[in-house]
Amino acid sequence: MMTSSSARPTRPRPSRRALGAAAFAAPALMALGGCGQGSRGTGTQEIRIVDYYNTPADDVAIEGTFETCAADLGLTFSRERVPGDQLVAKVLQMGSSRTMPDLLMLDNPNVQQVAASGALAPLEPHGITTDGFTPAVADLGMHEGTLYGIAPTVNTIALFYDIAALDEAGLEPPRTWDELRSAAAELTTSDRYGIAFSAIASYEGTFQFMPFMWSNGGDETDLRGDGVLGASQLWADLVRDGVASRSVVNWGQGDAIDQFKAGNAAMVVNGPWNIAGLRADTPDLDWGVATLAVPSAGDASIAPLGGEVWTVPITGDEEKQARAAELLKAFVAPEHQLFMGQERSTIPGHAATAERFAAENPDLGTFVEQVSTARARTAQLGPDWPTTAKAIYTANQRVLVDGVDPAEAFDEAARTVR
Repeated sequence: MMTSSSARPTRPRPSRRALGAAAFAAPALMALGGCGQGSRGTGTQEIRIVDYYNTPADDVAIEGTFETCAADLGLTFSRERVPGDQLVAKVLQMGSSRTMPDLLMLDNPNVQQVAASGALAPLEPHGITTDGFTPAVADLGMHEGTLYGIAPTVNTIALFYDIAALDEAGLEPPRTWDELRSAAAELTTSDRYGIAFSAIASYEGTFQFMPFMWSNGGDETDLRGDGVLGASQLWADLVRDGVASRSVVNWGQGDAIDQFKAGNAAMVVNGPWNIAGLRADTPDLDWGVATLAVPSAGDASIAPLGGEVWTVPITGDEEKQARAAELLKAFVAPEHQLFMGQERSTIPGHAATAERFAAENPDLGTFVEQVSTARARTAQLGPDWPTTAKAIYTANQRVLVDGVDPAEAFDEAARTVR
C-alpha cells in the first residue's frame, strides 16, 4: 500500500542550481523477456533509469524525488535522458541489444505497445498498485487487465484566456460551442485572433482534437460518426471565419501557447505544463483557465489524459528488478506525487492527493476538475491507438489545409484503420 498523502518529504529539497550542476514496433521487442544485460544477483545497487525529462523543473521534481527515495532505500541511480521523439526508437535499440534499463519512463500512449511485446514486468507482484487512483489514470498503465506502469502525475488540456480581453468585451469564459464561436469572433481584432489551438500533423494535433470529439459524442472506433464530423467542422468553422489562424495546422502546443503569451490570441487550448512559463515570461498577463467548451449546456467536458508512465522492464536479473520496483513504489507515493505536481504543474494521480493539490494550488484547480472526467487515449484501442491517432490528425489536416469536407476526410481515415 502507498503511504499516506498527509506526510511531506522531510529531506530538504535539492536546489535547482545544485541539480542543474549535477546534471513501437512490438515484434522487435518480443525477444526481450528473460534477456538481461548482466547475470542475476550481481549485487550492484545502482538503478539505471531512462526518461525524457530535460527541464530545470523536471530535475528538481524527478531527480530530486529519486534522490530522496534512493537514499532512504540504500540505493544509487543513474539517469539517461533521451529526447522525447527518439525514446521509442531508443527502446527498440535497447531491446535488441539487451540493454534495457531498470526503470523506464514511457509516454502513456506507448505503454500498451511495449507491454504487449512482453518487455515489461507486472507491477502488482511487487506491491505496486493503483489503489485510490481514478480508473482513467489507473488505465494508463494497464494492458489486458494487468498493471505494467504507473503515472505519479498526469495532465490534460483546458482553455486559457486573457482576463482583460474578456472583461473589455464583456464576456465570460465560453461554456458551449455557440459561446465559443461568439466569444472568439468578438475577441478577434486586426492584430489578435480570438482563439489558438494545435492542429499539427502529429499526436499533439490529435490530443487537442480529442476533447472536442469526445464531448460531442464521437468515438475513436467510429471515425465516420456524427460526433467526430461535428468536432472537425467546428475547427474548420473557426479557421474559415478567421477567428483562428490558418497556421494552427503548423503549430504544436508550444507554438500555440507562444501566440497567447505574445498577445496574438485571446484564448488558447493548452495544458498546465505552461503555467510556470506564463508566470515567468509574461508576469503582467492576467490569465485564467476554464474547462473546455462543450456542444450544449449540460454536456460533459471530456479531455484526454496526458502524462508519463513508469515501468520496470524485464532484464533477466530478478533481484535487480525487485530493487527497481522498490524504488518505483517509493517514487510514486502520494507525498512525492504532491511534490512533483507542485514543481511541474501536473496533477497527482492519487485522487485524494489531487484534491489536496487543488486546494493548495488554485491556479491548477480547473485542470484537477478536467482530469476527474478525462479518458486514457488507449482505453478502447489499446496498442492500435497510434494508427488511429495518425488517421485523425491526417483527416483534420485535409479539412483545414485542403478544404475537404469532414465526411470525406474521415471516411478515408476510417478505411486506413480497418
